[in-house]
Amino acid sequence: MIMYIRSAAAISPQNTFGDQPLLADAVEYNNNLLKAIEPDYKTYIDAKLIRRMSRIIRMGVATASQCLQDAGVQQPSAIITGTAYGCLEDTGIFVSRMIEQEEQMLSPTAFIQSTHNTVGAQIALMLQCTNYNNTFVHGAFSFENALLDGVLLLKENEADTVLIGGMDELTKYSHDILKRFGLYKREDISNFGLFNVPTKGTIAGEGAAFFLLADQPSDRDYARLEALSIVYKPKNIEALKEEILRSLESQSVDLNEIDLIIDGRNGDIKNDAIYDEVQKTIFRNKPSLHFKHLCGEYPTAASFALWLAANILKAGEIPPTVANDKVKNIQPQKVLIYNHSQNIHHSVMVLSATDVKKNIH
Repeated sequence: MIMYIRSAAAISPQNTFGDQPLLADAVEYNNNLLKAIEPDYKTYIDAKLIRRMSRIIRMGVATASQCLQDAGVQQPSAIITGTAYGCLEDTGIFVSRMIEQEEQMLSPTAFIQSTHNTVGAQIALMLQCTNYNNTFVHGAFSFENALLDGVLLLKENEADTVLIGGMDELTKYSHDILKRFGLYKREDISNFGLFNVPTKGTIAGEGAAFFLLADQPSDRDYARLEALSIVYKPKNIEALKEEILRSLESQSVDLNEIDLIIDGRNGDIKNDAIYDEVQKTIFRNKPSLHFKHLCGEYPTAASFALWLAANILKAGEIPPTVANDKVKNIQPQKVLIYNHSQNIHHSVMVLSATDVKKNIH
């Protein structure tokens, strides 16, 4: 499986959006909630439309617009999005009004805009794109399944370019509920020191990342996507390792060629124990770095990891703000991303640097 990432754009709790150096100045937070840094949307969205859009819709539409602009593509052959939470802000507004007004005289606007496919639909409306449009709502596999769907469309010659995105937002209500479930740390903590506090819980995050995928190379490409695997509810750690190795072998991935591992450690002691076990066996002696101290934990956080890996391969170096002593001098050519959520949803993606001279025929 060889696919080409022609462009990538992201809105996250870091300064990742627009034309700026890759994570030149990482942003520090001292709480357990990382909110996305939003740009001036007027550059990407008509001012009249902005007023009617919730935060997650604005983030998704702006990121998709930036992605297409960077790729020099006006209209993709398909639009595929993945989200686990959907439009939480609009859902909260609708439910609150339903309670306050005792289910009488309700405006349907908030409900209409709360559906999970709203972001993909808004992108299509703005582009006047009537091509294939699909949204995956598969929990922590939402983005990976959107990516897999795009790969299948390209492999089956049903599309030339596919716009693929993953996004999730967090509101005060949802944060409070998930915190009660024990997903987040009770105390305030610096995201820079997240991995120095091995206790229960992590830090919450949100964001949107979009990619333009193509099956033919170009001189714009960020990286090549060479493998994508998902593992659902492994019986135990041994079964997980066997499944990861089997899937990588089936996609002709040689672990000896991997230069860098990007893993989804999030500071939760139980969560990170899985990474420890996989790192000391399958990925033994492979240099690794982490990413969730930058974006926080959310179901489609793997999309941020893919954005980071693609940009590292395009730049040919690892930004000092995310590099540790073991990786700071590496110029990676092949990167493996391993992420899991609650030991239920496991995913592996492999990317490699592009060589324009070799790729373009």
